[in-house]
Amino acid sequence: MTKMDDLLLVVFLVVLLNSVLVSADICFDRSGFFTPNGTYDLNRRLMLSSLPSNVTAHDGFYTTSTGQEPNRVYGLGMCAPGSDTRSCSDCIISASARLLRNCTNQMEGIDWRMDRTLCLVRYSNRSFYGLLGMEVLRSENYSRDFQDNMTDLDTKWEALMIGLIDQASSLYYAAGTRELESSISHVYGVVQCSRDLSLENCTHCLQQDVIEYRSCCRGRQGGIISRPSCFIRWEVYPFLALFDNIPPLDKDGKQISTGTIVAIIVAPVVLLALGFTLWRRRKAYKAYTTESVDDITTSGSLQFEFKAIEAATSNFHNNNKLGHGGFGEVYQGTLPNGTQVAVKRLSKKSGQGEEEFKNEVFLVAKLQHKNLVRLLGFSVKGEEKILVYEFLPNKSLDHFLFDPKKSSQLDWRRRYNIIEGITRGILYLHQDSRLTIIHRDLKAGNILLDEDLNPKIADFGVARNFRVDQTEATTGRVVGTFGYMPPEYVTSGQFSTKSDVYSFGVLILEIIGGKKNSSFNETDGSISNLVTYVWRLWNNESLLEMIDPAMEENYDRSEVIRCIHIGLLCVQENPVDRPTMSTIFRMLTNTSITLHMPQPPGFVFRVKSKSNPLAETFQSGPSTSISITCVSPR
Repeated sequence: MTKMDDLLLVVFLVVLLNSVLVSADICFDRSGFFTPNGTYDLNRRLMLSSLPSNVTAHDGFYTTSTGQEPNRVYGLGMCAPGSDTRSCSDCIISASARLLRNCTNQMEGIDWRMDRTLCLVRYSNRSFYGLLGMEVLRSENYSRDFQDNMTDLDTKWEALMIGLIDQASSLYYAAGTRELESSISHVYGVVQCSRDLSLENCTHCLQQDVIEYRSCCRGRQGGIISRPSCFIRWEVYPFLALFDNIPPLDKDGKQISTGTIVAIIVAPVVLLALGFTLWRRRKAYKAYTTESVDDITTSGSLQFEFKAIEAATSNFHNNNKLGHGGFGEVYQGTLPNGTQVAVKRLSKKSGQGEEEFKNEVFLVAKLQHKNLVRLLGFSVKGEEKILVYEFLPNKSLDHFLFDPKKSSQLDWRRRYNIIEGITRGILYLHQDSRLTIIHRDLKAGNILLDEDLNPKIADFGVARNFRVDQTEATTGRVVGTFGYMPPEYVTSGQFSTKSDVYSFGVLILEIIGGKKNSSFNETDGSISNLVTYVWRLWNNESLLEMIDPAMEENYDRSEVIRCIHIGLLCVQENPVDRPTMSTIFRMLTNTSITLHMPQPPGFVFRVKSKSNPLAETFQSGPSTSISITCVSPR
């Protein structure tokens, strides 16, 4: 590297450090150390992985503990009031990943993180709930000195903080701004207490932060002071989205021009990008674009030692095998802390298996929802690629639905609950998660059931991430499961959120009918498709004939017919006609919504090739004669 390379890299790093501060974390050794990958570490990983979904589900604040003494881990997760679900979940995930990365063997760790919102993640081997923690974790001023009226800054800063502390004494949180009599028009501030404190302790903690400011940071344009129990930050620009609703005014009471605000915020980012681009260009001849499985170690997922997985599954013993899928085998395992897990061992010979592996780690690690199977971690050793999931004792929906003996356990209430839970899960993937995910392989075998028969969507190996503004895409390799794939996907490779809607419609009809779409036959052999059969019953006004006899007429007729109606709307041939998942959710939960009449469904017939028994021809109908031949489909 030349001196010019060194200089550009230094410029890049300096600009970065002076432009952004997103986290204040500390790893305590006062409680001792744990053995990496031991019982305490596994409990810590499990606890942290459960926080994002639980924090967002409990109004932005959640406490929990995992394991038994002496390896019990106590945890806390919290987001600022008013945080949207996606921002809160992202913040908790990032803070947890940072603690795992930085606190490699410390029994206690804390991370105050500020990105699109403010959040706190904390873990310890002792119960800390309600205890006031006053150690200064970070007391830092990282921006320039205030050059103008220092007296005015001191007066306005303290007035701002006193006002915020007063608000926080009842809400544990406050944000606001004060006008300055200088070329810099405003100072912005945020204060936050951990919500397990008493209000008196919250006020005391924040008051001590103000005292700390006077000794560490007076006269600085921005800074942060954090303790285990409270946090303050101030800047001369609106550093969080929550300030968007506070009109920035100049000292004459007029609104600051957009250009001024943009200049304050964007200039450091432009310098950052410029410095980084110049440095990267000088290094470009060394760059390569080949992806490696090693890249996943930066994804924020939890990595297990391969030997720990071998021990958990008794070296992948056949007695622990739960089943196998398109890309590998699944085993039941037991971690040292007693936690039951499902271990997917990807096929060493399958190139698709490697793609599935990277897809699952990159995507599922960023998804947190009660109706999605939780990825606990992964392991890589040579050609071995392992995915570790939460264990669900009731296996998959198809084990109940298509088994004459077990199907009776699924009464109408349970089936309706399963339909609604799947709806919530897909809606999260399509609309409410930090990514827009098309699953592409929704089927009864990929809907797992917990101990209470609540559904969780699994198997994201062929899922695709969409941009927010993207409506559809095309693939040259059609993957998925026959019977659940919409005609436009089979015939031309086009997929979108409406592809998942089609698969979901098939699932609804299977759940109500207790029959598999792809293997359904009438007694005379004239029909080979459940969707086609239900469509004929719709036209004959005899829908109740398709209901699974295992329910023994213990169901609400109008509710069942409405669900069949929704299923037919989902499998309409034209993707534009199919409802979105948000509309489907409203249809299910609000019976006052009138349902449109469905158009004819798009269905695919499966025909064996006489010349090549390994090949199958998929013919789409009813209004198209296009066909596509796939050899050895999933």
